[in-house]
Amino acid sequence: MRAQEIKKYLFPSSAVIALALGYADLWRGGTEWASVLLVLGYCALVPAALWTTMRGAPARAPVRAGAAPADAPGRGGAAPYRLAAGFALAVAALYVATLAPSTAMWDTSEYIAVAKVLGLPHPPGNPLFVLLAHVAGMLPVPVSYAARINLLAAVASAAGAGCWLLCAHRLLRDLVPAPLPRLVAATAAALLGATAFTVWNQSVVNEKVYTVSLFGLALGSWLVLRWLDTRDDRLLVMLAYLAGLGYTVHPAGMLVAPPVAVAVLVAAPRTLLRGRLLATLALVLVVGLTPFAFEPIRAGHHPPINEGVPTACTGARPEVGCTFSGATARLLLDNIQRKQYGGNPVLERRSPFGAQLGMWWLYFRWQWLRDLDGSAPLVQSSLAALFLVLGVLGIAAGRRGDRASWWYFAPLMATLTIALVFYLNFRYGWSQAPALGDRVPREPRDRDYFYIWTFSAWGMFAGIGLAHCWRELARALEGRGVPTARAWRRAAPVMALALVPLAVNWRPASRNAHHFTAAWATDLLQSVEPYGVIITNGDNDSFPLWYAQEVEGTRRDVTVALTPYMGLASYTRELLRRAPEPFDAARGHPAYRGATWTRPAGPLWRLTPQELDAIPDYLTLDQPQRFRKGAIEATITAPYLTRDQLLVLRAIQDSFPARPIYFVFGGYANALGLAPYLRQQGLALKLEARPVAGDPGVVDVQGMLLDVARTDALWRSYRAPARLIEEGQWADAASVQIPSAYMITGQELAAALAARG
Repeated sequence: MRAQEIKKYLFPSSAVIALALGYADLWRGGTEWASVLLVLGYCALVPAALWTTMRGAPARAPVRAGAAPADAPGRGGAAPYRLAAGFALAVAALYVATLAPSTAMWDTSEYIAVAKVLGLPHPPGNPLFVLLAHVAGMLPVPVSYAARINLLAAVASAAGAGCWLLCAHRLLRDLVPAPLPRLVAATAAALLGATAFTVWNQSVVNEKVYTVSLFGLALGSWLVLRWLDTRDDRLLVMLAYLAGLGYTVHPAGMLVAPPVAVAVLVAAPRTLLRGRLLATLALVLVVGLTPFAFEPIRAGHHPPINEGVPTACTGARPEVGCTFSGATARLLLDNIQRKQYGGNPVLERRSPFGAQLGMWWLYFRWQWLRDLDGSAPLVQSSLAALFLVLGVLGIAAGRRGDRASWWYFAPLMATLTIALVFYLNFRYGWSQAPALGDRVPREPRDRDYFYIWTFSAWGMFAGIGLAHCWRELARALEGRGVPTARAWRRAAPVMALALVPLAVNWRPASRNAHHFTAAWATDLLQSVEPYGVIITNGDNDSFPLWYAQEVEGTRRDVTVALTPYMGLASYTRELLRRAPEPFDAARGHPAYRGATWTRPAGPLWRLTPQELDAIPDYLTLDQPQRFRKGAIEATITAPYLTRDQLLVLRAIQDSFPARPIYFVFGGYANALGLAPYLRQQGLALKLEARPVAGDPGVVDVQGMLLDVARTDALWRSYRAPARLIEEGQWADAASVQIPSAYMITGQELAAALAARG
């Protein structure tokens, strides 16, 4: 067999074998080999197979009559792959210098813990990202597990920056034909995109999946430009595969599809009439979506984090009959479509479209100067206006130069701005229009990360606009149409503007001193007695606990019960499956050593799965109700009880006092009439079997019944306050209640100790 024929069959057969072995290992419960083989297959072997088996460029005219290819020497040199690679390495070094060494607030802890256990995060499940992160966590890099996952975000974003440099260099071929100025301008454009605040801040901690998705967008954009210059069908096939594969990282993977369709329609409309090619593109797109098969298989093994639970299998492992069933298909589709969040009815506006554009403008202002303390609003707004104009100038310059590429990038930027704002349909932003207060519906946090693709691409176009200004200034200095090398050098200082975000965003974007979240999670878990249950309110007081338990192995005996998730039957069924793990006294707080702690035998509720599912979403109360458990008599005056409240009361009925029950700070337990039975121990509120008032060990501090001895002992062991002081800033106002809990607890303890003399 000839070498060409061997090459033709080598990659397809290798891809099939790798994926088959990967899914087989995943089916039997494997994690390491399964993830390595699936990542190798999807990210390397399948693309190689598509490239080597497809036909190359058809013999047809170039994009413009008489035009040379983009990489021809006469057009300013070949594509600068070496420069792009070097730039990507430099950006990666920048991100590493500012990299978070541990976990952080919001979804960071969830995704790091999911990577560790090869579980399923919240819908749509992001299967390819989970596999990539699991492999990244296995790499022998001498940093913490969390830092390895953060490195994945940094490397992906840096690779995307390298792709934007290639795109900028190609787009500048008519605007800046001189080779060296063109390289400088392309580098500046990519630097602006890489140092925009949200891009930088998301690249130094793996809060979600966005930087991997950003790399897919930038790579896809470069492939589009290559196709416009070569008309190689293989590039369209790779784009279709990349779109499908990108969707399994994040739905934004499909963002390139409409602009690509427009570019193909304008540049080569007959392509859309080639039925065989279109069928191939559709098939390849479907192949790219197949990582979603990971979800029901892995969910059937019931990993410790199994959100959505897209499987109909209820046994200990997946089975053929229930995995390949209509019920599992419906559950998987619901998970992919994020049905538990109620969908996104874009025509029912959650806030006025003008306000939504105002939110986008607020976040756009952050990109070029993230003014955390609000000390330079005029400078921030002026910079934002300047970069807005430069971006528009850069997009417009493309229309005057290469129309073919403009018909891709103009729709792309329209999609990433106006269309994306309309589709996301956000309520008012957390930091937006503070004068309106709570009179308007607000998002639970600032959502700038949803526009990471926008700000990264806008930075590139702002750099192209800046290059346009450089050229015009060089022309003006010599009064001629084509600037000389001397004129380019004399006008070069204007390009220093591209360094502004790098200089001013370093401190607010950096997370290299952030150890607080991991320390806080440990402190909170250590506030709970062995085999306790802690009732949490949301992402920030729950996901870090998952991280501490699953990644750092801290207090795995504690059951974390998320009240927002208790409304989901899938979550409560998973919680019902779990019995507490043994208490590790060596890793517990010294206050718990020396005592005998009995490990509970059963789950949180004494219910069958069917009885658990039968609990309604809410229960209307026509009059105040009494809840009794031993000496506890709580009066519930609310007009209704939600499913999570019913389940919390049932947990008290079934598991208390054999299992200590705690609540995080907030009014959740008060709404159930349990306030008289709550004793504050450090960062948590412990439920007692009798009223706490009058207990000699408790001091009433502004309505909080503080256990002075236990809180004092816990406080002396808490690590997070010192970590917060080391960090020196708190950039996210929406989660400030977490560090504030220490301030409140410390003040209460000081007041209680003072009251005792």
